[in-house]
Amino acid sequence: MFTRILIANRGEIAVRIIRACRELGISPIAVYSAADATALHVRLADRAILIGPAPAAQSYLRAEAIIAAAHASGAEAIHPGYGFLAENAAFAQQCADAGIVFIGPPPAAIEAMGGKIGARALARRAGVPVVPGYDGADQSVERLLIEAEQIGYPLLIKASAGGGGKGMRIVRNATELPAALSGAQREAQTAFGDATVFIEHLVQRPRHIEIQVFADVHGNVVHLGERECSIQRRHQKILEESPAPGLSAELRAEMGAAAVRLARNAGYVNAGTVEFVLGIGPAPVSDANSDHGPAWRAHPYYFLEMNTRLQVEHPVTELVSGLDLVHLQIAVAAGERLPFTQEQVSLRGHAIEARIYAEDPVQFLPAIGRLELVEFPLGPGVRTDSGLTSGDEVTVHYDPLIAKLIVAGFDREDAVARLGRALDDVAILGLITNLPLLRALARHPAFGAGDTHTGFLAEHPLDVAAPAEVPPAVLAAAALWELDGATANQTVMATSDPFATQWRIGAVGIPFNFTSGDQNYTVLANQVAPGWSFTINGTTYNAARLATGPAEIVITLNDQPARLRIARDPAGDLLLAYAGHTYRLAHPQPLSADSLHRLGGDLGAAGLLAPMPGTLVQVLVREGDMVAEGQALVVLEAMKMEHTITAPYAGRVRRLPYAAGSSVAGGVALAELEASDKA
Repeated sequence: MFTRILIANRGEIAVRIIRACRELGISPIAVYSAADATALHVRLADRAILIGPAPAAQSYLRAEAIIAAAHASGAEAIHPGYGFLAENAAFAQQCADAGIVFIGPPPAAIEAMGGKIGARALARRAGVPVVPGYDGADQSVERLLIEAEQIGYPLLIKASAGGGGKGMRIVRNATELPAALSGAQREAQTAFGDATVFIEHLVQRPRHIEIQVFADVHGNVVHLGERECSIQRRHQKILEESPAPGLSAELRAEMGAAAVRLARNAGYVNAGTVEFVLGIGPAPVSDANSDHGPAWRAHPYYFLEMNTRLQVEHPVTELVSGLDLVHLQIAVAAGERLPFTQEQVSLRGHAIEARIYAEDPVQFLPAIGRLELVEFPLGPGVRTDSGLTSGDEVTVHYDPLIAKLIVAGFDREDAVARLGRALDDVAILGLITNLPLLRALARHPAFGAGDTHTGFLAEHPLDVAAPAEVPPAVLAAAALWELDGATANQTVMATSDPFATQWRIGAVGIPFNFTSGDQNYTVLANQVAPGWSFTINGTTYNAARLATGPAEIVITLNDQPARLRIARDPAGDLLLAYAGHTYRLAHPQPLSADSLHRLGGDLGAAGLLAPMPGTLVQVLVREGDMVAEGQALVVLEAMKMEHTITAPYAGRVRRLPYAAGSSVAGGVALAELEASDKA
């Protein structure tokens, strides 16, 4: 076994591999770009080595820098994770030439399966059905038009050298083909440096099924069941599950055997995934480079491609098989035999993975910036793989994946229900995410019934909009949070019973003004035993705080409990997660001095509170000064604006806790006054 392994990756997969190394007693070595200097995988590794600037082409894709880092750290092996150099045959060969073990398949297997055209040819030789199409060397429009007519429309143009939807076009008729071909070739050249494409029949309402295979250097090849990855948008997977719903035992066994046969024919070693599409193909054509002749028979499944690496969705296979795939990868790379046979593989229960991205759930546009709060659910049957924590940044340089939430259940119905509950309990504040989309998917009847296919989102438009109105529980919790912040720094609202009585009788309440989007909200707070009353949009609610943590508040609103996660961003806005949605509440203006006077009037000293975090840019008076009502006392800069705090009544300045230039938290007392009749 290895002593040290270098992880040539970042984010959640780097963290996942580091934890596997820890479990095996192996020292994990990280590499990082300048943008990842404080990333989680850097913090968790035994040693981290800078390999270049933020752009991946200058860091995580620099094979020579990664191999140099392995030598410098004494690592005997490199785990590439997925993405970046994971499926780069040249990198695998460079590792071998440098005397470093590449934890993955041999370069020849990567090369054989790396190009889709070559992989299709290998699949044919292995007796694995491929989607009817044409992948000959003649790439001319004239030849492809002839082939397209024989294959039958609609068809799909695909880049041979890559995936992820790049170099891919759907063609409905002959008129569309020339422009689509030109665009696909141009995009393929830009993305992969290879303009070669092929065409195949477009399977209608296809399902995307993949088989996890494992092979060792001793000739043992097994499969670990299948995963369903049909819920996609723009050819990118969103939800994955294992096993695939609705497959017969016979079809499951046939696809597993086909995947093993293909891996064996490719001379494959280590973890890999053979991807299939389920559907019925078109009518016949005869050509040496075509996949069917006049006697061609339709198949229930077709080979798509092979991914020569660990997949993003590998956790669902781990949860149903009870196997650690990263442990197995490392053991196989060290020359060990697979510790089980195909007959000993046992799959139980059901698992589903949801990919949580920093992106707009409607437009699918990525979001960048700081994550003020990241919190995931715990409990039986719930797992989260993430490379980000509260305070980390999502940057423009890398994929905006925040985390993978994986759940397991006794059966699919149990797993789907657990997924919905777990998604509701995720709290990510500071950036927009695709959580509303994931929650809508988890609760959609068609998904619950297992009626999944790659056109699911087009066929089932989902409502992912946030509620039009901010719920009263959110507004009440925000007001309580602000009140708690005020009392944390002074004696106002302590335990004074006379104060509470005076406030109830003579005051109209403390107004808290919030904006959310283009909506304005005023929450009028009054203290009543044993808690508070809040008047919101003309309705009065009784509220009490049950518990408060650093990023959590639990309240009752009219005796109904509500738990919210909460954070404040650098601009001073309150960010709250509640009942599966997130809300941003901004202050349109600071709390009025008159209200603050009423807040502390019973004690004879008004605590003039900072309405939000900021910097005290001016202190205009001194302790002991006599001031008139309305006189300016201090100036606070917050949310890129200046807020002047004035005296609510005439009196003497009793205390000025902060000097000019001080950074202050929201709710702290900026000045204390004694009324002139007490001065």
